[in-house]
Amino acid sequence: MPGDLLVHDQLRSIDQATLNNQFPWCLGWKDDLRNLFGAYVAAKQAQNVLDYDDLLLCWAEMMNDAHLAAELGERFDHVLVDEYQDTNRLQSNILLKLKPDGCGLTVVGDDAQSIYSFRAATLRNILDFPDQFKPPARVITLEQNYRSTQPILKACNKVIGFAKELFTKNLRSDRKAIERPLLTTVADEAAQARYVAEQILAGREAGVPLKSQAVLFRTSHHSAQLEIELTRRNIPFRKYGGLKFLEAAHVKDVISIFRWAENRSDRTAGFRILKLLPGIGPSTAARVQDEVERQPGSPDVLLGLQVPTAAADDWRGFATLIAAMSKGKGSWPAEFDLVRHWYEPHLRRLYDDAALRAADIGQLEQIAAGYESRQQFLTELTLDPPDATSGRARAPMLDEEYTILSTIHSAKGQEWRTVRILNVVDGCIPSDMATRTSDEIEEERRLLYVAMTRAKDQLDLIVPQRFYTHQQSKVGDRHVYACRTRFIPDSILDCFTFQNWHDRSQPASRSAKQTGATIDVGVALRRRWG
Repeated sequence: MPGDLLVHDQLRSIDQATLNNQFPWCLGWKDDLRNLFGAYVAAKQAQNVLDYDDLLLCWAEMMNDAHLAAELGERFDHVLVDEYQDTNRLQSNILLKLKPDGCGLTVVGDDAQSIYSFRAATLRNILDFPDQFKPPARVITLEQNYRSTQPILKACNKVIGFAKELFTKNLRSDRKAIERPLLTTVADEAAQARYVAEQILAGREAGVPLKSQAVLFRTSHHSAQLEIELTRRNIPFRKYGGLKFLEAAHVKDVISIFRWAENRSDRTAGFRILKLLPGIGPSTAARVQDEVERQPGSPDVLLGLQVPTAAADDWRGFATLIAAMSKGKGSWPAEFDLVRHWYEPHLRRLYDDAALRAADIGQLEQIAAGYESRQQFLTELTLDPPDATSGRARAPMLDEEYTILSTIHSAKGQEWRTVRILNVVDGCIPSDMATRTSDEIEEERRLLYVAMTRAKDQLDLIVPQRFYTHQQSKVGDRHVYACRTRFIPDSILDCFTFQNWHDRSQPASRSAKQTGATIDVGVALRRRWG
């Protein structure tokens, strides 16, 4: 593909509407962003690398050639796409050009679980799919649910039933139960943490393993108080929704070594590993990288370079390792063992939690053993990244028993016997940062639906009634009252069992006062806001 095509496609997205709708804080840097994008594309081409967007852009450009698109389409009798509600417009365009008549094309998805617009996914892809063809595509609705009890599904159906646009369906289950989902009010976030901790322990005593209990939340910081409470009570947990495997610094370090050995023009990888060495900063790393690029055919170039005195002790071992890898002397995956042994001292020097991070490197080495070559390993690892062990909130217990904390986005596709959802109030669900447009509000409704449908046997939606303001004294009592999320109006309260949790851990006189005020405010808010 011509280089200027990628530049054109990426710069074209920097228009006024995009900045107004998605990045209003960047309006003053429109021209600078154009220059930045242009320099970024030029750097990728110079280094002979692609990013994820380029994979789609190049594929889409290839499909603009009608003859080439037809040739590719004829190679496949059937094209099956899962999770179609999570695709973006570019992916949809590629698919429609691959099978323009729709013959042999099947997509599966749930419009009610389209929750990734921040990754450019659009609900329109699945809603508009049937009408992309003549005659229209056949729609088969799958309504039988094998996960949740019928009372849980009834509540879920009611919540999503208010959506502005959706494929009409009514989930049903043969799993009958009397227990309806709980709608629990608590005094504040601290009480919410204590309530959830108590319920987790009570559930475990009732025979529900910790691993079968999950706590879900809209945003990662919503679990902060709960994490402290669980730690205080020695309740083991793992948190999902934070750092991903390939985003972890130590994993990036190791992968960069292989990337640089594979492609010496990859300045990003080169800069990263050079700066791992003590005494080497950005200027020295740039000088070394420039020298390497001036001698692209010399694997031993590093051995002849002068480096700062602080880096001298580590330099020869590093240069020898890179030279051997560049010459292809080490067999795969044996060279991973060489890289790990070289990296371990730097891991201990750079990171306080080196032992936990070393477990990730060990996992990465096991993954590497499943590939025939370094090139295949780098390609597959980038396209299909695994999970991180260091992304856990704490190290696992010896008996590997722990409860799950997760953002709703990271919980999609998962299921647990018991699910508790934190902060089911306006401002949290929906997030106050996602209520600018009706489309954003509708996606927040789908987020709550996704969270609720993770539960198999028990579902508990927790509503703190007040939130304390920041920047006040330790004994300050400035707070704002919250109202139940707009997605659960009065008209569907019959799907839930309403309860108010009394926090017995507080002093009796204060608890009575707080409880009375909380109940009164709760009643007032329900009457006012529904």
